[in-house]
Amino acid sequence: MPTAEQHGFRPHTDGPVVPVQTRSERFRSVNVDDFAQVTGREHEWKFSPVATFADLIGGELDGSRVEIETTDAAGVEVSWIDRGDARIGRAGIPEERAAANAWSSFDEALLIAVSGEDEKVVAVTRSGLGATPRAAHTIIEAAPNSRGLVVLRGIGDARLSENVEIIVGEGALLTVVALQEWNDDAVHLASHFARLDRDAFLKHIVVSLGGKVVRVNPSTHLAEQGSDIEALGLYFADAGQHLEQQVFVHHDAPHTRSRVTYKGALQGQGARTVWIGDVLIGNAAVGTDSYEQNRNLVLTDGTRADSVPNLEIETGDIAGAGHASATGRFDDEQLFYLMARGIREDEARRLVVRGFLLEIVQKIGSPDLEERLTAAIEAELLGS
Repeated sequence: MPTAEQHGFRPHTDGPVVPVQTRSERFRSVNVDDFAQVTGREHEWKFSPVATFADLIGGELDGSRVEIETTDAAGVEVSWIDRGDARIGRAGIPEERAAANAWSSFDEALLIAVSGEDEKVVAVTRSGLGATPRAAHTIIEAAPNSRGLVVLRGIGDARLSENVEIIVGEGALLTVVALQEWNDDAVHLASHFARLDRDAFLKHIVVSLGGKVVRVNPSTHLAEQGSDIEALGLYFADAGQHLEQQVFVHHDAPHTRSRVTYKGALQGQGARTVWIGDVLIGNAAVGTDSYEQNRNLVLTDGTRADSVPNLEIETGDIAGAGHASATGRFDDEQLFYLMARGIREDEARRLVVRGFLLEIVQKIGSPDLEERLTAAIEAELLGS
């Protein structure tokens, strides 16, 4: 048996903290008071500029309804439900203080219910949130065997901490796009929790372009046999901008599958991105097929990209599992190839970066949204 003197079982020098030995053992609660005050040294906060959003971590939040605009789609119902609704908490509960503060503060939850086997697209836009610290809670529920694409978009000013629950019923095929296009001074902290039933498929896409600090952490529970997640991310950090995502995929049932691909670009002094990818293959998840990767393209000096893939396997009977991470400048050979064919250097650079990022955009499945995001990436490259 291990003794208290062995590594990992004695307190750290910075306090009486014993590190969590497995991802699934992290403390969870919906009550903000159950979490200790944040110092910035915690595993979930050590890459984050916590001083810039201390009010969202532990301060009082406005939990009233946020202003939304929705598009109409047959088979999609958007409504507000009481915080005592049985669906709240089904997909997951917070593992850190900011998410718990939002959970403790919201008055009503926004419900986006998808039904019907025909393809449908609905967009929900949050805007006009202002500078007041706010809390929000959203539930996206896909009925068994339903099909749909839900876009959750943020624009304008905001200081928002929110939780998003995604419930994908048996045999359902659901795409959720979280699109952050906030104003330059906005701060947005989000925890996404997804639960997938038997043979359900979720395509979860995080696109972060605007905002001063944007931190979107998706957590997916592959709870039943045959469930499948494709987790995609695209981010473009400009000078002084902090874009972060901590991704967790929990394989908890036999013959489940996951693919995680996040790609980002950085330009300008002080541009910062953080990607942490955790995959846990539980002891009951025989036949698991999993792979995660993160790629970062550095366009100028003065930027920083942190990339930390983690893979934990508790069973030896899997189909495959792996991870990869890479951060670097774009390929000079590609640039030379384009310039040798008469393309100006600035245009050649844009083409290389655009090709790097469009791999994610082209997987969304909505031509209109793909076209709009392509234009947004072009605007980022032009600095406009």
